[in-house]
Amino acid sequence: MAMEAEAAPLIERLGFSKVETDEPQLPFLAYETQFGELELSLVINGKDRRFGVESVGTQPATLATFWAIKRYNPELILNAGTCGAFISKGSDIADVYISESFRFHDRRISIPGYQAYGYGDYPAHTFTEMAEELGLKYATVSTGNSLDMCDTDMEIIDSLPVAVKEMEAAAIAWVAEQYGTPLVALKSVTDLVDGGKLAQEEFVENLGKASRALTEKTVSFLEALQKINAAETA
Repeated sequence: MAMEAEAAPLIERLGFSKVETDEPQLPFLAYETQFGELELSLVINGKDRRFGVESVGTQPATLATFWAIKRYNPELILNAGTCGAFISKGSDIADVYISESFRFHDRRISIPGYQAYGYGDYPAHTFTEMAEELGLKYATVSTGNSLDMCDTDMEIIDSLPVAVKEMEAAAIAWVAEQYGTPLVALKSVTDLVDGGKLAQEEFVENLGKASRALTEKTVSFLEALQKINAAETA
């Protein structure tokens, strides 16, 4: 997860315990817990030591994902976090979406042959029946390194049927693809891009509400995942 504030309700709810990392130079925070038969590891990007703020964005996400895969060798990565969304695409504050795919909207490379690489279009692991049971909406998770959006970013996202925007998931998806690790994301809406409010103000205002909604859906997702695993091993 990108931010401690996003993770705090989940850490408390599932009883995660903090563990030491083997990379003291890096700001990552690691937590572990047992949830039924599931061994859960939670990695947070941590705070930037120079600027004293949460390490949001693609660079910390890439490095944290690489470290997490090397440390834990997970069977599945669940990228839980918050996002911006669009009233025009049917979104509201604290709606929780499950990933249909991942892509970048601000990595535009017009050199011949590089456009598809720039956008990425990484697949998400599918949980169709579970998503329906939990009332999760599907969306393309689109990643960029800015909280606000330029006109070109908007045009790209407007071309997608349903999309949410955030700052890490496509970078995580790239690393997961290199290692062949299945990835799914749950994203809870903090701000509405086309709602007329400043994104930074709406984000701060709704972060707590969105994080609590994210925690509830994440716990429900893990409960459903545990049932699937039990059925497969029965």
